[in-house]
Amino acid sequence: MKRRHFLRAASAAPASLAVSAALPAAQAHAAGNEDNGTGPLGDLDIVAEFDGPGPSGIVVLPDGRTFVGFPRHAVDHKGATLGELVDGKVVPYPSAAMSLPANVPADCLVSVHGMTMDRQGRLWVIDDGKRAGHPLQPGAAKIVCIDPATNRVAHKIILKAPVLLPDSHMNDLRVSLSHGAQGTVFVTDSSFGTKPGLVIVDVATQQARRVLTTHPAILPETGFLAIVEGEPRRYIPAHPQLVSGGVDGIALTKDEKRLYFAPLTSRRLYSLPVDLLADPASDDAVLAPAIRDEGEKGVADGLALDDQDRLYTTNYEHDCILRRDQDGSFKMMLRDPRALSPDGIFATADHVYCTFGQWNRLASFNEGTDRRVTPYLLIRFPIERPQPYNALPQGQKT
Repeated sequence: MKRRHFLRAASAAPASLAVSAALPAAQAHAAGNEDNGTGPLGDLDIVAEFDGPGPSGIVVLPDGRTFVGFPRHAVDHKGATLGELVDGKVVPYPSAAMSLPANVPADCLVSVHGMTMDRQGRLWVIDDGKRAGHPLQPGAAKIVCIDPATNRVAHKIILKAPVLLPDSHMNDLRVSLSHGAQGTVFVTDSSFGTKPGLVIVDVATQQARRVLTTHPAILPETGFLAIVEGEPRRYIPAHPQLVSGGVDGIALTKDEKRLYFAPLTSRRLYSLPVDLLADPASDDAVLAPAIRDEGEKGVADGLALDDQDRLYTTNYEHDCILRRDQDGSFKMMLRDPRALSPDGIFATADHVYCTFGQWNRLASFNEGTDRRVTPYLLIRFPIERPQPYNALPQGQKT
């Protein structure tokens, strides 16, 4: 969206204002004096377009198999909540019986949101269990691991109280196989209300605990303001104007030693050592002092790390995706006016994939008017931009 342009002020201020108001809008543009940071940047490929339900989580396997989540917490749709993209179609995954709506929430996927892949190539999804207009049912919120080699469920962990609250929004997850006999899962509960938290689950024992529920690194920032599609939107818990919540984005380093996380309603990034988080003896008194404030990263929903532990952050204020290098510096990787509510993000060896869900346009944030316009997009861009060809000998400038 173009920003407003201003006329150069004349020497007589009152007369200048009067003339400016009388000029047609086209004449009020100062030609050439435009913000250079608002136009498209980067190489965007559209992988898929979606009508119907909006996409959220994304995982792409090394062999190219692509999985997308279609949550039901905002719109209680009748389609697949987890699908594999095959020959131009969304195929319910791992089966129609499990991905399409069913009567027993513990036996099926209700509302798949975030997803990830472990180092064994297995797919892990977080089912927030929420259908729009319905209370959270017992057994609905769960962690599910599916082995793509067999298309069978390897693990299913039902989330229950006290780690699951009535207003929980189990949003995203990461899995360390280096911790625990069968691994440890870290889940961000961004909350549909005002009670976010980080949930830690031992896969072998299915024991879960909820931590850091009152820490600033987990909570949304009071008084938060964001500019979304050119409109100022405030964080008002009882009357939301924007997609908001507590701890949301999450990313795990390749050596599974450090976990990055950030509240949705915040511009800061935090991290913790995984050894400490995975230790059942680590309570808030132990964890809180170990939190490292990594500084500002802009507004973000999804987070992802590539093979070099460079962090990609979605940014719904500037319709872009940034990369944070290990030295803390940032680089603009992609900017495009179609990047509306960039959400689920996943890095392969050579590309970064992201879903654009247009969540900021939902009726619940716009006084009852649904502003979304299909198609929704799944895009990708190269991690390393291709170098241009040059006929000159190396080192020669002319």
